[in-house]
Amino acid sequence: MVKLKEIVQFIIITVIIAIPLHFGTFTAYGFGTPDKWLLIALNVIFLSLFVLFLPFKRKLSRLPNSVYIAFLVALYVEMFGIPLTMYMLSGIFSYNVYSIDFLLAGLLGEETLYYIHHYYVFPASKIIMGIGILLIIYGWKQIHKARKEGTLVTTGIYKYVRHPQYLGFLLITLGLNVQWLSIITFALWPVLVVLYWRLAKMEDKEMEEQFGEQFLEYKRRVPGFIPRLRAKKNDAAISR
Repeated sequence: MVKLKEIVQFIIITVIIAIPLHFGTFTAYGFGTPDKWLLIALNVIFLSLFVLFLPFKRKLSRLPNSVYIAFLVALYVEMFGIPLTMYMLSGIFSYNVYSIDFLLAGLLGEETLYYIHHYYVFPASKIIMGIGILLIIYGWKQIHKARKEGTLVTTGIYKYVRHPQYLGFLLITLGLNVQWLSIITFALWPVLVVLYWRLAKMEDKEMEEQFGEQFLEYKRRVPGFIPRLRAKKNDAAISR
């Protein structure tokens, strides 16, 4: 009965996330009109809300989240507001290049690129972002309960990766880059990877101090960000 409840909860949350992801971007075209600035604000606010699932304990923990929000602002301003990538590349190409997609259109042709983007790239970007959001929500759900009880979480999502929430933010921004790749967001994404990696290392050290050998054993079995394709043998869950 509990498992059925969790499955139903997962389906409901997934549907709730899928609706704004599907309709929240690319719902209008054109640049600089008032309705586009409203669209920018709504998209940035929606994707920024997931930052609330993370604790703001130190300056180091706030910095990655600040860069994440800056990434969102830069991307949606490019997408619906001021096409900075076009301005940067205007002296190089004879046609407007709003994002890397437009650059490829000059090479592959607009019809071919539209088909690839509409039927493959765009759905893939939404799936990547959706997985990222689910990781953040379910990672928070488990860690929030564990912090109250003072236990080490090693089950559920944490059975596969030690830092599902940070992985979630990286997947959201990766999905956005897949959807609309600009020069600024292309440069910011590696910065986000480094910042969340540093934050994860810091938290690993804290967990080691708090839980000792229990966490070290868990760390040996479970990777930080990239799940193993094949789990190690004797992968019993460690929990108190």
